[in-house]
Amino acid sequence: MKNFLYARVSSADQTTAAQVEALTTAYPGGDLREEKASATTMDRPVLRSILENLREGDQVTVWKLDRLARNMRDLLKIVEEVRGMGASLEILDQGIDTGTASGMAFLQMLGVFAEFETNLRRERQLAGIAKAKQDPNKYTGRQPLSEHKINAIRSLSAQGVKPSIIAKELGIGVASIYKYRKAG
Repeated sequence: MKNFLYARVSSADQTTAAQVEALTTAYPGGDLREEKASATTMDRPVLRSILENLREGDQVTVWKLDRLARNMRDLLKIVEEVRGMGASLEILDQGIDTGTASGMAFLQMLGVFAEFETNLRRERQLAGIAKAKQDPNKYTGRQPLSEHKINAIRSLSAQGVKPSIIAKELGIGVASIYKYRKAG
């Protein structure tokens, strides 16, 4: 059995020191792998390498859940891949080990609660937007462009100026350039 110890930070100015200490204290002989990447699983070469080299009976250990996955979908995909290889996943700070029935159940419960919280947050956001739309002074959306800017768009477009340059010069989005560049 091989134990892969995975430590990750998402930006160059962060350090994996606390993770490395916790992981190597728990598993002194583990195969420590470190990565600095804020990306999906597919765009993290160190994690990809670990997952591709897993064998039956191996274990992947991380310090905290958020060091492994950015969201529930990524987490479940990783867990499925690990289990598909006959390996297990351990999350140190929460005492979760997917090699046990209770560990897998606890992980799934965490996922349910995380998804529940996301749905509650979305409901609160939609309720706030609906309330704001009732007040005519709020949530009015983007104001239309002035005739001056529309004429400038048409004039500069006729001169062959690129839409990205026009947008930058007028301080508006490129989509507005395409919308208004032709007369009519």
